Amino acid sequence: MVKGTATALDGRAGGSERPHISLPVIGTLAVPPPDRLVFYGVLGALGALGVVEWPLVLVVGIGHYLTEQRFSPFLREAGQAAEAA
Repeated sequence: MVKGTATALDGRAGGSERPHISLPVIGTLAVPPPDRLVFYGVLGALGALGVVEWPLVLVVGIGHYLTEQRFSPFLREAGQAAEAA
């Protein structure tokens, strides 16, 4: 469920606002910018084609996303741990 917008906190000029999603346990997560969505699309395509196993696709995708969540230290640390795995 997309609710409202979140200000981009990644240091990019322009201060564009992006939609965010509120999840019950995790909290509020910002929807990634288009260039990051391409990364997730390619990662999903690799999983769908069987080039990469789905559990690895999920771990890398979730880890990459959580690492970019600069407003939540807990999520960032969890993402770094998942990317390292």
